[in-house]
Amino acid sequence: MRSRYAAFVEGREDYLLATWAAATRPESLALVPEQRWLGLAIRATEAGGPEDQEGRVEFVARSRVRGQGVRLHERSRFQREEGRWVYVDGEFPDA
Repeated sequence: MRSRYAAFVEGREDYLLATWAAATRPESLALVPEQRWLGLAIRATEAGGPEDQEGRVEFVARSRVRGQGVRLHERSRFQREEGRWVYVDGEFPDA
C-alpha cells in the first residue's frame, strides 16, 4: 500500500499498473500532473500477513489539485499473484 502511494506521489503509472491484479488492471491510468499528494494515513488492516493470500487496507490519502483539497478514503483489497502483493479493487465508504 505504501509503495503504491509513493508511486502516485511520483506519478509512476508503470509501477501502479505493475502492482495491479491482472483481472482488474486497466489499460492505463489518468493521473493528474497537477495533483500534489500531502499524506497517507492507514486506518486499519485485515490479514495480509506472510501466510495470507488476501488482505485489506483502509486508508485516507490527502492531496491538492489546482488549490482544491481532495480526500480519498478507500478500503482496498489486495491478493498475492506469483508471490507478490497486488491491488485488486476498493470500496469508497464516504461515497
